[in-house]
Amino acid sequence: MPQYKGKDNHDERDQYFKDRAGTDEARFHVVPHDEEGWAVKAEGEEKPEYTTDSKSQAVKEAKRMAEEAGTMAIIHDDDGKIEEQHNYQEQ
Repeated sequence: MPQYKGKDNHDERDQYFKDRAGTDEARFHVVPHDEEGWAVKAEGEEKPEYTTDSKSQAVKEAKRMAEEAGTMAIIHDDDGKIEEQHNYQEQ
């Protein structure tokens, strides 16, 4: 993924994710969720695919979804920074 720094590039980053939304390249992100604790979101989508109060359960579900779709699961920490990535794409 391209690295975008600063507010001026925020729109470019958003467009990058929107372009991949709903495609085979869309990845599943485990992110903090205001209401449930943790969510699994497909790239470019606002609505979570899955929510839970357990981060470990969200990670498990994101890995399952990514493996089924042949894409990646990207795990974020409480601050939204990437902690780890799991690649299920065919090499």
